[in-house]
Amino acid sequence: MLRLRAICLFPWRLFHFRPFSCEPLISQMDKCTDEEQVFDFIEKNKAVLSEKQVGCAFNVLWQFQKQKTSLLKSVEYIRDHPQFLTLYNLTTSKVEFMNDDTLVNVLYITQQFDIHVLSKFSTCLADQHLHFSPLMGKIADIVNRKLETIQDLRSLSVLMVSISSLISQRFQKQLVKKTELLFDSIDSSQVNIARRIVQFLRNTKYCYYPLLERCNKTFLSHANHLDLESISKILSLYHFLQFHSFEFVLMAKKRLTEMIPLIDHPASFVKLFIALGPTAGPEEKKQLESSILLMSEELTSQQALAVMGAMEEMESRNSRLIKKIASILHKHLDDYKPIELLKITQALIVLHYRSKEFFVKLREVLLSHLKISVKSSEVSLLVYAISMLPSSHLDEVVISRIEAVLPQCDLNDLNSFATSVLRWIQYDYMYLESTTGKQLKLLQKLDHYGHQRLQKCNNLNLLWEELKSLKGDWFVESLLEETIATLQCLMDDINYVNVAGISSFIARMNYLNTLILDRIASVVLQQIEKIHPFAVLAIILPFSILNYDPPQRDEFFGTCIQHLNSYLTVLDPLMLVFLGFSFATLQYFPEDLLKTIFNIKFLDRLDSQLELLCSSLNMRVQFRLMELNRAVCLECPEYQIPWFHDRFCQQHYNKDIGSVNGVQQHIYKMLAEVLGGINCVKASVLTPYYHTVDFECILDKRKKPLPYGNHNITLGKLPASHWESNTPIVRSRLPPGAERIALEFLDLRAFCRNIPHLKGKSAMKKRHLEILGYRVIQIPHFEWNSMALSTKDARMDYLRERIFGEGKS
Repeated sequence: MLRLRAICLFPWRLFHFRPFSCEPLISQMDKCTDEEQVFDFIEKNKAVLSEKQVGCAFNVLWQFQKQKTSLLKSVEYIRDHPQFLTLYNLTTSKVEFMNDDTLVNVLYITQQFDIHVLSKFSTCLADQHLHFSPLMGKIADIVNRKLETIQDLRSLSVLMVSISSLISQRFQKQLVKKTELLFDSIDSSQVNIARRIVQFLRNTKYCYYPLLERCNKTFLSHANHLDLESISKILSLYHFLQFHSFEFVLMAKKRLTEMIPLIDHPASFVKLFIALGPTAGPEEKKQLESSILLMSEELTSQQALAVMGAMEEMESRNSRLIKKIASILHKHLDDYKPIELLKITQALIVLHYRSKEFFVKLREVLLSHLKISVKSSEVSLLVYAISMLPSSHLDEVVISRIEAVLPQCDLNDLNSFATSVLRWIQYDYMYLESTTGKQLKLLQKLDHYGHQRLQKCNNLNLLWEELKSLKGDWFVESLLEETIATLQCLMDDINYVNVAGISSFIARMNYLNTLILDRIASVVLQQIEKIHPFAVLAIILPFSILNYDPPQRDEFFGTCIQHLNSYLTVLDPLMLVFLGFSFATLQYFPEDLLKTIFNIKFLDRLDSQLELLCSSLNMRVQFRLMELNRAVCLECPEYQIPWFHDRFCQQHYNKDIGSVNGVQQHIYKMLAEVLGGINCVKASVLTPYYHTVDFECILDKRKKPLPYGNHNITLGKLPASHWESNTPIVRSRLPPGAERIALEFLDLRAFCRNIPHLKGKSAMKKRHLEILGYRVIQIPHFEWNSMALSTKDARMDYLRERIFGEGKS
C-alpha cells in the first residue's frame, strides 16, 4: 500500500456513490479521437464522473500527448484549457477515494503537464495526511530532478511545504538556495508565498536568517492586508524558529488590538487571545480575559488548552478565568495526548491553580498513558508531568517504565528522567525525611546510560541536537565534563552552521575550555561571510561571560563588529543592548555600535519594545542598558555619553534593599576586629554609578584605618549614596596619601564552573572600582573556605595580609 488511511474513511470507500454504469463512460472516453472530444465529454458528465473515470480521463489525455510531435505546445494547450481546470477540481474532490494505482497514474501524468498542477496534487495528498507516503516521496524526487528548471516560486513554495517531511539536509539547502534566486521575481504583495516559505523553514527546523528577513520585509510592507489568521500563523512560526522581529511584533500588536471589539466568534477570538495576549498591555489583557470568559462555555477542548497556554505566557492572575478554563480541561482530560497533558500540568502549576480533585484525576490519566507508552520521549514527558504534581511520589510503576525505555533514550530523555527523580528525592527528603535506595540506583543507571551515549557519539551535529535544550543540575554534575570532552574531540566539525549554537551552549554551561573557544574564533575569522549578523551575539557570549581573550583577540572582535555595522539599524533594540554590554565586558567599545544605542530615536524604539516583553526580560534589558551606560561613562569618557540612569538606580535600590549572607556577616565582624572597631568599616556601600561594595574601609598614608563619622549603618542595609551622581567620577575628600579600599567576597557565581577563573562581570566591576579610586581586594570563596583558613586566627591573618600587605590586591 502506498499510504495508510484513517479507519473512519473505510466505509466511505465501500459505499461511495457510483453511477450504475461505469464502463460505458470509460468506453466512450476510449473512443475519443482528440483532446477536444475528451474535454466535451468531461463537461457533459462532470456531475457523475467517478474517481476511476477521472483517472481514465487523465490517461486518455496523456496518450494523445505522446502521439504529438510538438509536445510542449500540446501540454500548454491542455493545461490552459477551461475543462482541464474542471478535471483538476474533480481530482481534488475525489483524491480521497482513489485507489493507489489511480493515484500513481494521476501523479505520473500531472508531472508531465506543469509544476503548478503537481503542486496542487501534492496539496491534495497533504490534505489527506499523506506526508510520509511513497507517493509524496515520488513528488519530492520529481522536484529534485526538475529543480533547476522551476521558475514558479508560488508552485515551488507549495511543493516545499508538502515534501518538507521527507527531504534530506542537502536537498533542503538546494531548495532554500533556489528560493533565494526566485524571491526577487515574485510580486512583493504575495504574502502567502512568503508565509509558505517560513512554514517550510519551520517544518525543517532551519532558521535561515537571510530568507526569513526577506519574508519579514514582505509581511511588513503589506501589513494592512494581513488578517487574523495570517498574523497569528506568522507569529507562531517566528516563535518556533526563535526569529525576533520587533517591527513585526509591534505591527501585529497594533492590528490585533484593533480587532478585539470586532471579533465575537469563539474560534477566531481564541486565535486573537493566543496571538495578542503575551504582548498585550494591562488594559488589553483585561479586555481579552473578560471576553474569553464570556465565551468560555463554547470553547472546545483544544481551544481551552490553547487559551491556558497563552494565560501561562501572559502570567495571568485572573483566578475566575483560570478556574473556568481548568474546569473545561478537567472534563476532557481523557481526550488529551501526553504532550498536551504535560502542557496542562506546567500551565496550572505556573498559574498557581489549586484543586485536589483536578490533580488526582490528572495523575490517574498520566499513569494510564504511562502504562501503555513505549516511546522513550513520551515516557519521559509523562514522568516529568507526574513529578510536577503536588504531593507526588515515585512508585514502582513509574520506576519500571523508566527502566524499560532507558536503552533507547537520548540525552534529553535521560535529563528529563533525572530532573524528575531529583524532584522526588527533594520532596521525600523535605516531607518524609527519607530517600529510598531505588531512587539512588535509578540515578546511577541514568548516569551510566548518559556516559555511554556520549562515548558512542561521533557526529557533532547530532550531538548538538541533543545538547541545545539541556539544562538542570543532573546534567551539569554528571555529564558536563564528558560532554565538553566529546565536543573537544569533535571540534574540527565546528563550522559556520553550528558555531553560534555551540557558542551559546558553552556560555550557558559557564565552562571554560580554551581549545574549543579558540576553534570558535578561528571558524568565525575564516567563515565570517557565511555567518549571519544575527548570530554574532551568541558567538561572542562565551568570551564575554567567561572573560576569555582568544589569541587573535583584536582581529576576532574587530571582524565581528565589522560584520555587524551594516545591520545596526536592522537588529532588534534589545539585541543591540546585549551586544553592547557583551563587548563592554570584554573591554571592547565599538564607537558605531555605541552611537547607535545611545541615541534618542533608538531609546524610543527600545522603550516601545520593552512594553512587549515579559516583566523579567524587561527588567533584564533595562539593567543591561544601565550597566552598559555605566561602563561607557567610566571606561570611555572621551565618547561623552551622559549618565542617565540615576533615577532608575534610585528606584531599584529603594525597592530592593541589599542584604548580606552569613559568610559576609562573619567577614564583617572579623574586619571590625582587624581594623580596630565597627566604625572603621562600612557594609553594603553604594558607589557613584551604583556599584555595590560588600565592605569599604579607608587607610591613611601610614596604613592606619580611619573611622567614619556618624557610623550608624545597619549591616545588610544599603545607605544612600554618599557621593554625588550625574558626574563621571567624583571622589570623596580623603586626607593626603589615604586610600579607599573595597573588599568583595566572591562566591561560586563569580568564577567559571571548572576552574577558578574570574568571569567577565566580576572582572568588569573590579576595573570600575579601580577607576573610581578604590584598591580592590577580592576574597574568593575557595580561599576563604580552604583548609588553610579553617580557623579564626588564620582568617584574621589573611585579612590583615590582604589589607595591610604591600600592594597586594
